[in-house]
Amino acid sequence: MKSRIYTSDAPAPIGPYSQAVKAGPWIFVSGQIPLDPKTGKIETEPAQAARLVMRHIENILKAAGTDWQGVVKTTIFLQDLRHFDTVNRIYAEYFTDGIPPARETVQAARLPKDVPLEISVIALSP
Repeated sequence: MKSRIYTSDAPAPIGPYSQAVKAGPWIFVSGQIPLDPKTGKIETEPAQAARLVMRHIENILKAAGTDWQGVVKTTIFLQDLRHFDTVNRIYAEYFTDGIPPARETVQAARLPKDVPLEISVIALSP
């Protein structure tokens, strides 16, 4: 059994996918980009973009009934790995308690809407 998770506090999908899907105890959050859901503006400055993306993920996790403690896996796509330290510093602010999730970070030649980063997560619901 699976169900769609949606919140207006994160960007609406720009294609045929869901913001997140809950399947059994698992929550699969689609890659989030630094797109302001209210204005449609894309944040391009790496630190601000990372904060916006993490806020989107947090809002989706909340809509799914969980939080950062439930996250077991993340994937970060960066347009430029030179921004790794900046993004990593902001990312670390969200995982201060317990066991941090497994993760990979990769450089992608191009991301949707030419954004500087995209992050997806897999979480376990409480």
